[in-house]
Amino acid sequence: MTATTVTLVRKRFWTRSRAFGTFYLLLGAVLLFLAVTRIEPDAVSKMGLGIIGEPPPVRLPVPTRPALMAIGAVLALSGLLSWVRDLGERGASVLLGINFLLLIFALLVGTAAGRGLDLVGMIKGSMRLATPIALGALCGVMCERSAVINIGIEGMMLTAACLGMTASLFSQNTWVGLLVAVLSAALMAALHAVLSIRFRVDQIVSGTVINILAVGITGYVRKAFLLNNPFGAPGLLPYIFRNTPLWDIPIVGTILFQYQPMVYAMILLVPTVYFVLFHTPWGLRTRAVGEHPLAADTLGINVFKVRYVNVILAGCIAGLAGAWFSLETVGSFDDLMTGGKGFIALAAMIFGNWNPIGASLGALLFGFADALAFKLQILEIGIPYQFINMAPYILTMIALAGVIGKTVPPAADGQPYVKE
Repeated sequence: MTATTVTLVRKRFWTRSRAFGTFYLLLGAVLLFLAVTRIEPDAVSKMGLGIIGEPPPVRLPVPTRPALMAIGAVLALSGLLSWVRDLGERGASVLLGINFLLLIFALLVGTAAGRGLDLVGMIKGSMRLATPIALGALCGVMCERSAVINIGIEGMMLTAACLGMTASLFSQNTWVGLLVAVLSAALMAALHAVLSIRFRVDQIVSGTVINILAVGITGYVRKAFLLNNPFGAPGLLPYIFRNTPLWDIPIVGTILFQYQPMVYAMILLVPTVYFVLFHTPWGLRTRAVGEHPLAADTLGINVFKVRYVNVILAGCIAGLAGAWFSLETVGSFDDLMTGGKGFIALAAMIFGNWNPIGASLGALLFGFADALAFKLQILEIGIPYQFINMAPYILTMIALAGVIGKTVPPAADGQPYVKE
């Protein structure tokens, strides 16, 4: 006689779906409360669509209170749905994306309550401000996919901004400055590669050394060569499509064709890096080195070569990010002008799960937060802009905690390889 043992597995009460459901319920309740108590019944948000610098020919009127109440109700219903039914990993992620977009729309509508908001300008500003972050994130992805942690992106960007501006000033040619910016960042990346790969220095320490070295070099160069130079400013990198029919296309022209070179470099590099990493033999070797370098070496892949090439090429991309600050935005150099964007790029990389496309979307989120913070300061709505700037960091911590989805770095990330 065979005994059958029945094991009852108790279902976990506090699931991921219910955690999201609680979050949605709280957000919905807060949004409904604010809509009723803080928004005038007849307030209208005018969402402008047009050319930046000109009165928008189209203003989409959105009744502020009903719109916010509707979004709050949708959030509350999403919370109830998440509580009564387990949506699974995919369903919870889809619902999270929808609710996140609704929250952004609610934030825009609430910001524009009783006044206008230029949506085209917000989109353009988000793209422009996301550029150095996205480029820095691509640098991080290339390094860490080959198992080299690079927290020296900030130092590479700062060096590129300073030396690129110096070369541009003395040559009176911004394109020469751009070339020097890329090469200087590549040189700093090569130093990081030698320390990390050849001498097996702790990669966090090596990246910190790069950042400290960059502060010293740029401070000296600025004081010695930039403050009392005999040359006039050479100007900024030009707008690619200025004086072409594409520039004047309503709305589309503003969003797509009114940028300088670094924005287009970012737009081209994101799919290029993704294609190289996931659809070419070199990308396969890179990912193999990042996951299991011993196995890759056994198959005849030169682990050291792959890491050196990836880190130095990634440094070139960081150089483009540095050039964005001095050669494309302000036309000068100030101490620490990168303002921590290299570290924000690392956060975008982690948020995007070490994927070029995901990292660029994370960078766009940061860029949108910056653009919205500027808009809040202009509109003087009473919300400290620092709270808006905090949002992407909070989302990054949530992502790292595994709430949005599990982020998994390359298995050998940060581990030096010793050839047997």
